[in-house]
Amino acid sequence: MTQNKICFLIDDDEDDQSVFQLALEDTDEPVDCVFASSGTEAINKLKDETFNPCCIFLDLNMPGMNGKQCLIELRKMDHLTDTPVFIYSTSSDDKVISEIKQLGATDYIIKPTSISVLTKILSEHIRC
Repeated sequence: MTQNKICFLIDDDEDDQSVFQLALEDTDEPVDCVFASSGTEAINKLKDETFNPCCIFLDLNMPGMNGKQCLIELRKMDHLTDTPVFIYSTSSDDKVISEIKQLGATDYIIKPTSISVLTKILSEHIRC
């Protein structure tokens, strides 16, 4: 029996985690989701090189280590060089989006207001 690939969501909002999980379950991808509620927690998990998610979704606005700081740190990790990192945020500032992409984000996804739209977005972005 093969094990599902792992999608990693880093988001401090439990409601957003739940919505993300529901949308992910509606995709056709055989992917399990692991959550971290802070940038610091995420970096600690990612330091373990046996934890190798196929993609990472990262909220930008979190207390403590924010998404930008977390992105910078995880892009320093050699075992994650080819791992797609999608910023997943409510912010739609073009300047911020451009800066984040220059820091190594694969893409920038503005959090949609419906699960069906999020399911469609995840179906397009998750290719594990």
